[in-house]
Amino acid sequence: MHNTAHPSQTCQVLIIGTGFGGLGMAIQLLKSGISDFLLLEKADAIGGTWRDNSYPGAACDVPSHLYSYSFEPKTDWSRRFAPQAEIHAYMQDCVDKYGLAKHVRLRSEVSAAAFDEAAGVWQVTLTTGEQLTAPVLISACGQLNQPAYPALPGIAEFQGQAFHSARWRHDIDLTGKRVAVIGTGASAIQFVPQIQPKVAQLSLFQRSPAYVLPKPDRPYRAWELALMQRMPWLQRLDRGLQYLYHEVRGLAFISMPWLMKLFRFSFDRHLNQHIQDPQLRAQLQPDYPMGCKRILISNDYYPALAQANVSVISNAIRRVSADAIITADGREHPCDVLIYGTGFAATDFLAPMQIRGLGGQELNQAWRDGAEAYKGISVNGFPNLFMLYGPNTNLGHNSIIYMLESQFRYVLGCLDLLRAQNARYMDVKAPVQQDFNQRIQARSHNTIWEQGCTSWYKTASGKSTNNWPGYTFTYRLQTRAPELADYDCTR
Repeated sequence: MHNTAHPSQTCQVLIIGTGFGGLGMAIQLLKSGISDFLLLEKADAIGGTWRDNSYPGAACDVPSHLYSYSFEPKTDWSRRFAPQAEIHAYMQDCVDKYGLAKHVRLRSEVSAAAFDEAAGVWQVTLTTGEQLTAPVLISACGQLNQPAYPALPGIAEFQGQAFHSARWRHDIDLTGKRVAVIGTGASAIQFVPQIQPKVAQLSLFQRSPAYVLPKPDRPYRAWELALMQRMPWLQRLDRGLQYLYHEVRGLAFISMPWLMKLFRFSFDRHLNQHIQDPQLRAQLQPDYPMGCKRILISNDYYPALAQANVSVISNAIRRVSADAIITADGREHPCDVLIYGTGFAATDFLAPMQIRGLGGQELNQAWRDGAEAYKGISVNGFPNLFMLYGPNTNLGHNSIIYMLESQFRYVLGCLDLLRAQNARYMDVKAPVQQDFNQRIQARSHNTIWEQGCTSWYKTASGKSTNNWPGYTFTYRLQTRAPELADYDCTR
C-alpha cells in the first residue's frame, strides 16, 4: 500500500473508506473497465467496521452466506454466522484477488471536500493538508464508524482505564478486575458473555433493555463444507433461501406489525428459560414494541447475566468518581475498568468531514433537519457525489451487502450516464429528492420503528434517517438504473 507525497493527485474516481462499500465499489469499477481510482482509508488497515470492532465475541448477526458479495461467494465459512476475524480476512482476500492494494492509500483521512464548479471536479483535502482531485467522489463511510461516547460528569477524574468497544484495548487483561459496561446494544451482548467468566465483578449499566432472540448459529460440519466446495451452487441456493427467510421477516417490520407477536413469543421463552430471578427478569423486559429498536440475537447473553458476578443496573448514571460509577439513587458501583458499549453516531453520516457543493453550501447545513438523499445515494446541490449505505438504506431485517450491491449498480449507471451525455457533472433535482424523501418519511410512520421509542434509527427531532422502510427487492428495482429525468446534467 503506497503512501507517497504528491502535491495534488488526480484520478477519475475517489472513494472514501475501505469497508464492504468501498471495496465492493472498487471491484465493480474494475469489472466495468475503470481502473483510474483511489480508495482513501483513514486507518492503517482496510476493513471498516470489521477492522474496528475486534472486541471478544464480535460476529455478524446476518448469516455469512448472505453477508458476503454475491460476485465473490465463499464456500468455506466456518460457521453459519461468521466471526469478525473471518469476515475481515474475507475482505483482505478480496483486496488480494482483485489487486486493490495499489489503489488503496492508508492513513489518509479526509478532512474536507469541495466541488469546483468551473472545473467540474471535487477537491479533496486530507488531514495532512494534501489535496486530491477527481470528477467523481464516492463516500463509503458507512453509518457506524464514529464511536459515540456518553457525556458523563466526572469522567476525567476516573483513575482506571476506559475504552469504547470499537476501540478495544487488547493489551488490558480483565482477569480479576471490577469492570463496568455502559450500554446493552449489539456490541455489548457479544462481548459481555466473553469477559464475564474472567472478571471479578461485572456491573452492566442499562438504559433500556433489548429484545434478544436465540441465534441459530453453529459450526458448519466437515461434510457440508466438502459438499459446498464440490457443488458451489449449494452455497448460492443457501444464500437464496436465507435471503427469502429474512425478507419474509420484513413483513413484520413493514407491512404487518402484528406478526411481531410470533417473535415476541420466542423472546419471552428465551428470557424465561435463562433468567430465573424474577427481579432480573423484570429488568430485562423492554417497555416498547418489539422491533422498534434493533432486535439482537445471542445464545449466551442471558446465561451470562444470570451469573453471580454480574449485576444489571437500570438506574441512571449521575457521575463518575476516581474508582466508581455513582447512580441517581446515590449508590456507588466500584470499578477498575470502564467499557463503553454505547454504539455510534449513526445519524451524522459524513461527519466530521466538511463537504461543500454548488455555491459553497455545506452538507451539514443542508442536512440540519436530518440527513436525506435521493435513493440514499445522491444529494441535491452536491453533483457527482455518490453515497454508499447513505441515509435511509439501513435495514432491520436483511443484509446490508444486498443493499450495497444495488447501489454499486446504480452508481455505475450514473458514471455511464455522465459519459453518454458527455456531461461534466450531474446533480439530482431538488423536487425529485424532496418527493422521494416525503414518501420515505410517510412510509416510515407505518413501520415498527415509529411505534413509540427513541433509537439510533432516528434523529433527536424524530426524523427517520437510517432505515429503508420497505423491502430490499423493491429497493433493488428502484436502483436498477438512474433516470436521466431525475438529474440536471451540465455539459
